[in-house]
Amino acid sequence: PEEPEADQLDGLIEPFGLVFPKTRVFSELARASLPEVSAADDPDRALIDWMDREEQLFRRLERRIVTARIGDGFRVPDGADVDGFLSFSLSVQNRRKARAGQALENHLEAVFGAQGIRYVRGAETENRNKPDFLFPGQQEYRDPAFPAARLTMLGAKSTLKDRWRQVLSEAVRIEQKHLLTLEPGVSENQTDEMQAKKLQLILPRRLHATYRVTQQAWLMDVTGFLAVVRARQDK
Repeated sequence: PEEPEADQLDGLIEPFGLVFPKTRVFSELARASLPEVSAADDPDRALIDWMDREEQLFRRLERRIVTARIGDGFRVPDGADVDGFLSFSLSVQNRRKARAGQALENHLEAVFGAQGIRYVRGAETENRNKPDFLFPGQQEYRDPAFPAARLTMLGAKSTLKDRWRQVLSEAVRIEQKHLLTLEPGVSENQTDEMQAKKLQLILPRRLHATYRVTQQAWLMDVTGFLAVVRARQDK
């Protein structure tokens, strides 16, 4: 169905023509188009609203670009260019997946900035592992004198499946790991395993209702996570 703000969305993406901008540019545009949304006041709402707006913008631009490419046809002198069509289709799917993960990290950075939280994105820990976010930073993590209890790491995955286990080895000094996702309704078997492996799952508050009541008491929202990090940084 058409978005109620279709004309506004089309106006926002018009400058890009038929070319995808860098994800960071798209993320900044999504946030700028929602000036009433404040990550300082409500980080849970801000993260969801920003992600939703970027998805709307991306899909409308994607529709234009894909429509134009299909209109050009997939033809070769001896018939249909099947390999060309399959390659193009795969590139569309891969772009969607990669963009969603990058967008989530971009908007999380904006949340941390609005909240005055110290962090490093993509810092390197042991064995060249790179947690999505490390708090307060890589220098503190590598300092043996810096208390491990004041360190925090956060993985960010728009969808989970079985990939959440990757987070477990990304920061050896930090026993309790944190993982933020937008995946609704993860099974109890998986959340039970996360608890057993000391991995705390974080979701924007609006998504908690997609989980069973027995899971909801354990889930953490973005505001709660920020409170944990801030308490550690203020010590």
